[in-house]
Formats: sequence, structure tokens, C-alpha cells
Amino acid sequence: MGIKSPMDDTKLKEKDTCVKKDKVDTGVKKDEVKYRGIKAMPFIIGNETFEKLGTVGTISNMLVYLTTVFNMSTIGATNLINIFYGTCNFGTLIGAFFSDTYFGRYNTIGFASVASVLGMLILTLTAAIPQLHPSPCGTDSSKCVGPTAGQLTFLLSGFGFLVIGASGIRPCNLAFGADQFNPNTESGRKGTNSFFNWYYFTFTFAVMVSLTIIVYVQSNISWAIGLAIPAFMMFLSCTVFFVGTRIYVMVLPQGSPLTSVVQVIVAASKKRKLALPDQPQKSLFDFMSPNSINSKLPYTDQFRFLNKAAIITPEDHINADGSAHNPWRLCSIQQVEEVKCIVSVVPIWIAGIIYYIVLNLMQTYAVFQAMQADRRLGNTSFKIPAASYTIFQMLSLTAWIPIYDRIIVPYLRKITKKEDGITVLQKMGVGMVIAVATMVVSALVENWRRTVALTKSTIGVVAQKGNISSLSAFWLIPQMALAGLSEAFTIVAQVEFFYKQFPESMRSFGGSFLFCGVAICSYFSSFMISIVHKETRNASGIDWLAEDLNKGRLDYFYYLVTALEVLNLGYFLICAKWYKYKGTQGKSSNGDVAMEDLSSRAHMV
Repeated sequence: MGIKSPMDDTKLKEKDTCVKKDKVDTGVKKDEVKYRGIKAMPFIIGNETFEKLGTVGTISNMLVYLTTVFNMSTIGATNLINIFYGTCNFGTLIGAFFSDTYFGRYNTIGFASVASVLGMLILTLTAAIPQLHPSPCGTDSSKCVGPTAGQLTFLLSGFGFLVIGASGIRPCNLAFGADQFNPNTESGRKGTNSFFNWYYFTFTFAVMVSLTIIVYVQSNISWAIGLAIPAFMMFLSCTVFFVGTRIYVMVLPQGSPLTSVVQVIVAASKKRKLALPDQPQKSLFDFMSPNSINSKLPYTDQFRFLNKAAIITPEDHINADGSAHNPWRLCSIQQVEEVKCIVSVVPIWIAGIIYYIVLNLMQTYAVFQAMQADRRLGNTSFKIPAASYTIFQMLSLTAWIPIYDRIIVPYLRKITKKEDGITVLQKMGVGMVIAVATMVVSALVENWRRTVALTKSTIGVVAQKGNISSLSAFWLIPQMALAGLSEAFTIVAQVEFFYKQFPESMRSFGGSFLFCGVAICSYFSSFMISIVHKETRNASGIDWLAEDLNKGRLDYFYYLVTALEVLNLGYFLICAKWYKYKGTQGKSSNGDVAMEDLSSRAHMV
């Protein structure tokens, strides 16, 4: 990859700064690229901290904002948030593509940061200016008017800028931080690990502040002030990032690695009628560029139809360096095996899409559960904001990761004789089992909350939505804790899985692959909620997902998702048994990823 350093006194030509990430070109002097990792780290960590302070709390509390300030229905608000989440995550694939192909990580993060500032500013204006949001509902539900077309358009424009920001920042920030350290020295590698440690620490700190202080200001003091604070934080994030420009090492884009994938598919299609040779390992075109950073992969018989892309015919010509003259007709075994790596992870990826529904519900309908439960802290009048209960999910994840890494894994090593204790697919499976338990507990708690509200006692009314059950909202902690525990297994394992199983040159896309799964889940969740809302409506117009949870049957919906998760678990077990790890014959990959790296990226979902 090409790297340029703004600290150089003279402008180096691009051909003189061509440096591999893992291999330095002998034609380049070592001092031409000045890695200033420790000095650059405060600017990158600062950017990430302020960005999370500005966005996490706001997005977590957006359901409450849409239903109380914009007078949206719970179904409408949930669907809008699901679509927003989905678009943010799906956009990371586009952001990774433009970053790796055209603009580089620095320019992508910079542009995305400015977009995020504009998005937060627009959201702040929707709360601060009365003309930009509907009038309060008051006590008469007949006078509760939703947003006008103009108000909704202005709100959606803010969401649009936030989508652009998330699409650029999420796939690039960790990789850009790692770019600041020299991977060829021991101090550089230690610096990278230190960066991931500090990244995770500041990430956790920022999320906790957002889900407590900022959410409290928004829900109990003023939405205008509560949104202005994260907008200012996002502005600081942008400022801090650009202040460090002169000391950053910037990796120049080299073009999309997806081109090689398309070439294999095209070449295999052109030669689909040809028969494979009897000894493919010896007869197929075998070439690997000396400049490639990818590891050499052995020949496999999986997806044999792709092997036809490496069949040498009289029409194919080989260049003097051993490469194919026309890569759209002839591809190497290495290229074919790299494509197989991508194709083989798709079934596992599909299982993840259904799994994410559980985490999605903990961010949406669990908030509605909290809104209609007793959120008072003890006997005081202080009420914990509904969105703040999601912090218990993160606390569970944060507490479990070091316990698992330091205590559980060493114990498992003695039993399984494997370096990681259990394989990444086994970790995914454990998390999916816990996800089933999460939905069962959620259904039981919701049934209890509803029963108390209908037959025992209530303590007030939530706007127009119904009575508040006297059951303490702290009973939501078990389902949140289980969701965090499930995430600590499955999401962390998925990050590790995609990181290890994708070719090295496509690891940015591997991360985006995870986000795309979350995106599709958000769209699917929105679709499923709409179907359930329509098909379960009775003669009186009440359905399982009614505005007033006391009149609906959210617990039935949770049981429906439980059944779906059980079916998905069975599908996953079949796929996991079939799967063969990259470069092995079913054995666990030997690649090692720092636990701090995995855990820090897990909550980007």
C-alpha cells in the first residue's frame, strides 16, 4: 500500500512512497515514512471519544424523542429507527469501498465527521425551534397531531447526514488508528495493542456517559439542550481529528479488491462448459503476485465450479512475470481460493442476520417496556430514563469479556487443548443459545409487567400510551444482562471470524460484511413488526404490538421471536458442521486477534 506522511519536509512522489503494510519496498528508505503512533493516538482517540459522546446517547434515546416530541406511533418510530440503523450499517460497505478504492481513510473519516456534525445540528434545531416539530399532545388524544411533511423532511435530512457520517467513520476509524504504528517493529506492534486498549476504554466511558448524563438531560430537562450537548461534542470530535492532520500517516488507496472477485466469477462463467483436469493441483494456473499481502491458500474441492476460472486454454496467454495476460479469462488458484473464502462464510453470515433480531429488540421494545414500568430510583421521585436501561447490556458485555479471557479460556485450554479454548463457531453457538434464553426471559418479564398493570396497581400514565405498571423497571436487567452476555460470545466471535476468514486484502470489507448483516436484520425486523401489527389485529383494533403495551401482547411477539431463534440455531449448527476454516481442513484457524481489538469493535453494531 502507498503511505504518505505529512511530516516530510519535501513532497515525495507517489512511486517513491510505495510501501506495503506488511512489507517495505527495498527502494524506499526507512525514514521516508515517519510513524508517530503515540503522538497521533490522542487525536484519533479524542475524535472517537467525542463522536461516541455525541451520537450513542442521542440515537439510543431517539425512540423516546420520536414518540414524545414528534408524536409518532410506536410502530412508526420503531420502523423509522430500524431503517435508520439498517442504512447506517449497510452504508459501511459503501464507505469501505470508497475509502479503499478512491479517497483513503483520512479523507473518508474527515468527510464523514463533518457530515455527522451537520446531522446532529439539524436534530438539535428540530427540538429548539417550535416550528420544526409538532405541538405537544396534552391530555386530549384527539388533539395529538403528528409531524407535517416539512417537519418530517427536515428531521429525515438530519438522519441522512448521520447515515453518511456512520458509513464513513465505522469501517475506517480502527484501521486508521492502526495505520499510525509501524507493523514491522516490536514497539509498533505494542503501540497498536495499546491503541486498541485505550480505544476500548474510552469507548466504554463515552457510551456510559451518553446513556446516563446526556439521556437524562434530554428526557428530564430539555430536548434542545440535550441534543445541543452531543452536537457540540461531535463538533469537538471533528476539530480534534483535523488538528492532528500534520502528524498522521496516511495509507493511499490501491483500488478495490472486489475486482479480483468479479474476475473469478466472470472467468468461471466463460469456461463453465470445460471439464476440470484429473489433477487440478498440478494443471490449473498457479500464480501469486510477489506484492500480495494475502497468505498462500491450498487448493480445495469446495465450490468446484469456481476452479474452472483457473483452467489454461490455448486462448490464454501468460506474461513474462508469470501473471495472466487477460485476468478476465484466466485467474490463479490463489484468486479462486480467496473467492471461496468469501462464498463459504455467507451461510454463517445469514445465521447472524436472524440472531441480531434479539439485540435489535433490546434497543427498541425493551425501551417501551421501561417506559411503562416503574422507573423511580427507590422511594425518591427521580426517574431513570427509559433508554438508560440499555447500559446494563453493555455492562454485562464489558464485565464478561475479561472474565472469559483471563479465567474461562485458560480453563478451557486444559480441556480442549486448543489455544483459544473453543473455536469461533462454537462461541457463536453459545451466544445463540443465550439469545434464546434472553427472549424467553423477556417474554416472562413482560407478561408479569402487564399483569401487574392490569390487575394490581399502576403509578401514572405515559403520555397517551397507557398506564405505568408498578412493577420496577429493574426487572428488565436480567434480559439486558443476558443480551450482553450473548453479544459477548456471538458478536465478538463474528468479528474474529470475518477478520480471520476473509483474505487479508479484504479485511475492511470483512468488517463491513458484519455491518451489512446488521443492516438487513434492521430491515427484516421492521418488516416483521409491520406484518405482526397487521395480522394480529382483533375486531376492536388492538394487536400484539399496540401503542399501549398493557392492551397488546408483546410477550407473544417475544415468544414468536424465540421460536425463530430456535430454528436459526438449528440452521447454524448445520452450517457450522459443514464449514471448513480458511487454509485448513476443518481445523481451527491459527490466526490470533487481540481480545481488546475484538471487544472494541463489537459494540459498533
